[in-house]
Amino acid sequence: MAEPAMVDRGIQSLMSARKSLKSSLEKSKAIGLALERTGPRFAEIEQRLPSLEAAVRPIRADREALVAVGGHINRAVGPAAAVLKVFDAVHGLEKSLLSDPKNDLSGYLAVLKRLEEALKFLGENCGLAIQWLEDIVEYLEDHNVADEKYLLNLKNSLKGLREFQEEKARLDGGLREAALDKLENEFRRLLKDNSVPLPMASPPSLGEQACIAPSQLPVTVIHKLQAILGRLRANNRLEKCVSIYVEVRSSNVRASLQALDLDYLDISVTEFNDVQSIEGYISQWGNHLEFAVKHLFEAEFKLCNDVFERVGLNVWMDCFSKIAAQAGMLAFLQFGKTVTDSKKDPIKLLKLLDIFTSLNKLRADFNRLFGGAACIEIQNFTRDLIKKLIDGAAEIFWELLVQVEIQKQIPPPSDGGVPRLVSFVTDYCNKLIGDKYKSTLTQVLLINKSWRSERFQDNQLMVEVLRIIKMIEHNMDAWMKAYPDQTLAHFFGMNNHWHLYKSLKGTRIGDQLGDSWLKEHDQYKEYYATVFLRDTWGKLPSHLSRDGLILFSGGHATARDLVKKRLKSFNDAFDEMYKKQSTWVVPEKDLRERVCQQIVQAVVPVYRSYMQNYGPLVEKDASSSKYVRYSVVALEKILSSLYIPRPMRYGSFKGTLPSEKVKNDVDLRRTTSAVV
Repeated sequence: MAEPAMVDRGIQSLMSARKSLKSSLEKSKAIGLALERTGPRFAEIEQRLPSLEAAVRPIRADREALVAVGGHINRAVGPAAAVLKVFDAVHGLEKSLLSDPKNDLSGYLAVLKRLEEALKFLGENCGLAIQWLEDIVEYLEDHNVADEKYLLNLKNSLKGLREFQEEKARLDGGLREAALDKLENEFRRLLKDNSVPLPMASPPSLGEQACIAPSQLPVTVIHKLQAILGRLRANNRLEKCVSIYVEVRSSNVRASLQALDLDYLDISVTEFNDVQSIEGYISQWGNHLEFAVKHLFEAEFKLCNDVFERVGLNVWMDCFSKIAAQAGMLAFLQFGKTVTDSKKDPIKLLKLLDIFTSLNKLRADFNRLFGGAACIEIQNFTRDLIKKLIDGAAEIFWELLVQVEIQKQIPPPSDGGVPRLVSFVTDYCNKLIGDKYKSTLTQVLLINKSWRSERFQDNQLMVEVLRIIKMIEHNMDAWMKAYPDQTLAHFFGMNNHWHLYKSLKGTRIGDQLGDSWLKEHDQYKEYYATVFLRDTWGKLPSHLSRDGLILFSGGHATARDLVKKRLKSFNDAFDEMYKKQSTWVVPEKDLRERVCQQIVQAVVPVYRSYMQNYGPLVEKDASSSKYVRYSVVALEKILSSLYIPRPMRYGSFKGTLPSEKVKNDVDLRRTTSAVV
């Protein structure tokens, strides 16, 4: 039994040994395979050893020296690594900043601010990091840790970094400038999209202006503009923003003004003969200027303040002044100056006063809108214009009396009417003393006198006007004496005394002259009218005397001859008188109708009675047309149409009257031709 047991143990031992041997063989095989794979690696290491040896060769220091320099290197590499990390962050912002800020302006501005902060960090730390690296190189050189070639390469690399750092614009590769350009474009777009000219189909009247003032930009748009301004200002681009703003807004104001048709503002002195030829433009000018100042420029003034209020007063006032100048404010003032430079005449005085009134009415607005230092050009132009207006108006006014007196030398009108000088001066003086011009003219004369250190009396304006009216009286006396025909002189006196009376009665000038003065001229008119009628048409009835005539009793030949003779005498006297006075005029309708009525009453009743009693004696005669030239109706019409001013005279007697007893071809031909 013992042997089998021993056999079993032997077998087990053999199997254990076999297993151990097999395991050893497998391990040996694995090691062989590993060695086989490791062989090429050793060969590679063997190949790289020369280059590693070359790289390590510049470091010639011993172990203690290398341990000492390690701390210095670590201190320099830390800041440099931080700078490199920020550089990576800057490039990470590129995609956001190259997008359109329109989509998310606030987000865009936030990213831009991060870029600015990063660039600020780089600007403050790049130099420091380079300096530390330069110190390490210097340390290596001083302690002979590396060879000269190695140190030279390091120095060249650091020199390149230093040059790069000094060109700060290259720190971000131009990313910030590109982002700022995009913000400028967005600033322009916001302004353009929200700046709309006023839709005016025709020039507004003053009553409509309050309803069409341009609306302000939306609050949200103003906030966006302010946000953009903040970033651009922080990057020294405020001037470019102001330039964009002025360009867009001034263009918008000009577009609004185009609807007013302001081409007349460019007119020059050489393009018109006198102020009267552009009188309509001057009236428009006042309305257009008031609209532009009170509404367009007022709106721009407020908008400049809203947009640039965080920037400062000087900036937005300068911005507004440029808008006003570029939008056409100076053109308005230049037109006023053109009027002051025009030919001097009395009408010009009224127009100068109109322009002064318009400017004076806007004085408070001018002072508020254009009173700042930035608007000095507009201030100087306005000041010069006002001086020209005052000096020009005063000069014309003080010369009026002399100009009226000089007119006395011209001959009186051949038609016996009212000279243009008389009608013009009376109407002109009434205007000067009227509600529209009196206070303005007084103010102008007062200022002009004060500039010359002279005193202006309160009633001096009225005194001077009364002197002008009395000079007209003297001229009238001289003109009456200049007529060789006393009849025409009386006719002239009747016309002009009535004109003075009628034109000045109930006016301020008439009140100053007094009732006695007015009554005197009315009496002169009556006197000259009576004398004129007596010495002319009043003599006609004497040609139709009834002496030696008896009532018609069957056609007495002697009576017929006597009637023919007297009718011929009447006709000849009538024709001569009518021919003489056919060009005379009575401009005042009421006086003309009254004079014609008196002439009709003096002549027609006598003629009618005479023709009723003695006409039949002649009508049966074959040559009756030689003696009966006018019917009673035709005679009355002729006399009633006397003294009509020429534009009204033509065509007064077209057509015929069926009741006329005289041949129509004779009557109408003579009547019409005589009147025309």
